[in-house]
Amino acid sequence: MKIDLIFITYNRLEYTKLALASVLADPEEEFSLTIWDNASTDGTVKHLENEVSDPRISDIILSKENVGQTAAINRIWSKSKADLLGKLDNDCLLTPGWTGKLAQAHNDIDNLGVVACWHFSPEDFDYERAKHKIQSFGKHQIFRHPWTCGTGLLIKRETFRKIGPIRGKTMNQYWQKMAAAGYINGFYYPLICQEHMDDPKSHYCLIKDKESFETAAAVTVGLQAGRYKDLRGRLQWRQEIIRNLMDDPYDPRYYVGWRRKFRSIKNRIHDFITSQSTTKELDSTND
Repeated sequence: MKIDLIFITYNRLEYTKLALASVLADPEEEFSLTIWDNASTDGTVKHLENEVSDPRISDIILSKENVGQTAAINRIWSKSKADLLGKLDNDCLLTPGWTGKLAQAHNDIDNLGVVACWHFSPEDFDYERAKHKIQSFGKHQIFRHPWTCGTGLLIKRETFRKIGPIRGKTMNQYWQKMAAAGYINGFYYPLICQEHMDDPKSHYCLIKDKESFETAAAVTVGLQAGRYKDLRGRLQWRQEIIRNLMDDPYDPRYYVGWRRKFRSIKNRIHDFITSQSTTKELDSTND
């Protein structure tokens, strides 16, 4: 199956060098890679023009303005003739061989929607809590959830054609729309890991204090969306996402209507109970 990947960059050259190297680390992987830069100003453009070379790179697009991620994705995916489409961020380190496993799952599971690599640490995954969402489809297993991360993933081009272009700045609603249409979304299991360098738990993370936190506002989705306002809130949001992935249903209906309201109340109670442990964890990290 032919695979078209888009790798999107915007500043953070330190991340880009590591992430792009991880994508190209396995010469046996077969894909076509488009690199899209959203008007970086930190030396990323020079690096892409002069220091990046691989026969699998089909194009390097240097946008004159920051059009955002979804606009770049829609443009590249809508023109593709490949069987599978994938998206990569410049802050994640991929595990070599990931495309082959995800592509085979797509080949064998007709209604597989988006399937992704796990973007938290292996220690964040709790099998006993998550096993109610792990399902077998022939020789493959999927840890199901209505949405996944926005990187290290593959979908069928035909599915993108049917669902239509991505709307808004983030992809979660798009994945939910796909799940509501009956597609199987989730993470491949056993987990194929990717390290999210922007994760507070990653030793690569550049967000370490108030100054770096404010600098990251232009590129970090959670900050742009107003999900948190400081380092403590960022860590608490991370814990909430993991709790959601482990404990909540994969049925997309749970996240709309009255079920969504019930979930919101339950989560607020959970956040209140765990706020003290979050504070202790952050204080420990800072020490």
